[in-house]
Amino acid sequence: MKLKGNMVIEMIDDATGEVVERVQEENMVTNAVNHILGLNPMGIFYSVAGEYDTHLLWNNNLIPICPNMIGGILLYSEALTEDADNIYPSTAKLPVAYASNDVNATADVARGSMNLTESKPLDNGYRFVWEFTPSQGNGTIAAVALTSKQGGVAAYGSMENSKAAFYQIMETRLETQTVEELAELFSAVEVDFENNILISMRFQDSSVIIHKRRLPVFTLGLNDRLNDTTNDLLEEKVIPCSTFKFIGSYTPYGDFLDGHDGYWYGFANQANSSGDAKMYWVKIKKDDYTMTEGIWTLSNCYLKAIGYFKVDTYAQRGVRGVIRNGYLYLTAYDDAGIYKINLSNSTDVTLIPFGFTSAGKSQTGSGTCANYLFMVNDLIIGWDYQIKPDDTVVQTVGSTRLLNLGTPLFQYKEFCFGWGGNYGSDYRMCFLLTPYLASINNLSTAVVKTTDKTMKITYELTEEDS
Repeated sequence: MKLKGNMVIEMIDDATGEVVERVQEENMVTNAVNHILGLNPMGIFYSVAGEYDTHLLWNNNLIPICPNMIGGILLYSEALTEDADNIYPSTAKLPVAYASNDVNATADVARGSMNLTESKPLDNGYRFVWEFTPSQGNGTIAAVALTSKQGGVAAYGSMENSKAAFYQIMETRLETQTVEELAELFSAVEVDFENNILISMRFQDSSVIIHKRRLPVFTLGLNDRLNDTTNDLLEEKVIPCSTFKFIGSYTPYGDFLDGHDGYWYGFANQANSSGDAKMYWVKIKKDDYTMTEGIWTLSNCYLKAIGYFKVDTYAQRGVRGVIRNGYLYLTAYDDAGIYKINLSNSTDVTLIPFGFTSAGKSQTGSGTCANYLFMVNDLIIGWDYQIKPDDTVVQTVGSTRLLNLGTPLFQYKEFCFGWGGNYGSDYRMCFLLTPYLASINNLSTAVVKTTDKTMKITYELTEEDS
């Protein structure tokens, strides 16, 4: 079955009620919905661990596809690349407006409302009708995309909602693992989904311990289970360090991160509210395990600790830093900004001010595992802010998005995975990253929505024979 989309945008003079501009376009459909329906990485849509598995109910959440899996709209100020695999465009240009499958009852002026009377199923598809009042959705509109109902609530987050972008679809309770086995999962720094590989890194006895483990993602062996008990060790590498170390005895401060550049990086520092920041670092090449290490003295930098990792009664990890495009991002001590540190030149350090004081909370709730900063696609997300690829800061409402997460968020297409826990309750989690492009509709000529106009978008998505 082939899907066809037809969209009409009408700009209506608010004073006279007359249509002053009308644009009609046809769209292309992406692979977003096919991914969700056709992929099942790590068996996320199966109940695998028993009565404590939590799974999203598909009916009325994802199914019917319209108006659920496709139930929102995103409006962009620039054209989108017309490619079926363009599921998430660069967040350098976030949507200027959006709407979900309901009426906007919030103060978010970027969000419109669905006309619940005119929106309805058709014999061969669905008709969506969205309306934006004079104060809503203003700006240049050059492209329109259908998205999920959750993605249309606030895209990646707004001052009204920051949770809808991360829709939990699975939580598997890890009950049979030992603390040491859980520590292997919690110390994950990279997941190679296509090759069924998990990389974990820890610092022990003055050495970096790298474990490459088999993780059943798409290939299931005859004796494999899907509850993270059959992730066999494939390779171990021990790299002695003379300089690099984690700091502290009761709680060792330090963390390992994927540089996304062919290297893994380790960092360790203690929080400092004055003076120069001292940071231990190690850089390890992925293909041959060659290593360099050293100490940075970062002049007049006041940093939070990069993270922590501890194994005693429970396995615990906290993540505070991310790497993007060759730079380490780490929050300032006073939560009023974030430092951007060049991995190749530690004298190249920039403080990016937020313009406000962040609450600085963990996005994973209060527990033994914590994640304060993570990245999806090319967008860095903290408790109450986003950092775009050009380092522009966008303030959002603070939110607990990823309860119990203690690792980075590992993304595969629309799915985001992680491990973590709280005082002995331990989990593998999966979230659907909801502001995906289900369709792409570039306008022949951009239109401009202003405060003297209302806007009505009628979008019909229909099924046709191939």
